[in-house]
Amino acid sequence: MKRIKKRQLKEDEFVSTLNKFLNFVKARTKEIIALGVAVCVLILFFIGLRYIKAQNLSKQSQVAGQIFNLGKDLDSNPQNLNKLESMTGKGKFSRLAFLVLATHFVEKGDFAKALAYLEKMPKSPKDILYFEAEDLRGQIFYQLKNYDKAIEIYKGIEALNPKEYSLDAVISHRAEALEAKGDTEAALALYKKLESDFAQTYYGYDASLKTKRLETRK
Repeated sequence: MKRIKKRQLKEDEFVSTLNKFLNFVKARTKEIIALGVAVCVLILFFIGLRYIKAQNLSKQSQVAGQIFNLGKDLDSNPQNLNKLESMTGKGKFSRLAFLVLATHFVEKGDFAKALAYLEKMPKSPKDILYFEAEDLRGQIFYQLKNYDKAIEIYKGIEALNPKEYSLDAVISHRAEALEAKGDTEAALALYKKLESDFAQTYYGYDASLKTKRLETRK
């Protein structure tokens, strides 16, 4: 009896903790989205550094550094916008300029401008910049509640199976779009896939919570 009671107490404690977490997420949705965008910016910065290192071209690397500096100061120096746009033409890092501009306007909540830059960005080569841009496009369509388009984009990334990009993030984003669309069963299947295949990552842990939440609805 004591063991059963102790197990019940543990289960009640888990349910209580999970409910508190879900209520916190619900109350702080806007802040969490803003934090997600900020994280995307940081990821983009480090991706850029890796990309620069991979190219091993000092002159081109200086251009990439200039692009990041211009993007970082866009709020305080709006004139940098014209400078960045002038760097979206030809050149090895022109695609990086498109991505920095798009990320800036996502932060500002101007999804139309962000999409305009991403649509102009060349689609090849299929490198880390391409996948970062596609992921960002998917997030924009998710925010616009065009879930079918977001799902299509994420499936396209998965089909290419990029070694240099985190597939757990892409699968998680697709699952969220499916859930928002109302396709709970498909979303649950993806959350379970994340839970089993990416158990040691943030998205794997997050998926385990979402799996429990969806299963309690049944």
